[in-house]
Amino acid sequence: QVELVESGGGLVQPGGSLRLSCAASGRIFSIYAMGWYRQAPGKQRELVATITSGGSTNYADSLKGRFTISRDNAKNTVYLQMNSLKPEDTAVYYCNLASYLGEYWGQGTQVTVSS
Repeated sequence: QVELVESGGGLVQPGGSLRLSCAASGRIFSIYAMGWYRQAPGKQRELVATITSGGSTNYADSLKGRFTISRDNAKNTVYLQMNSLKPEDTAVYYCNLASYLGEYWGQGTQVTVSS
């Protein structure tokens, strides 16, 4: 069993910043990549960013330059630094872990960007 625990969401004003964290625990073997996805009300879940165990990153084109993904392999933790937040960034953000044995999701953390 793999557990992903997200933290760091909340309410922030437009232009502000947040840092999300996701810690993986349990029977973790052969992690290929970890990442973040988000789902806004009435919309499909979409890619935010992923990072492989080797450090290669992939971002949604619309988020490049504002969001930065990083990871601590020793702690099995992935981070998402979000800057210059906009109201359209409001969504539930989900952590994802992809391994050669399966794919796992966190429970999600709400990010609300509003004045």
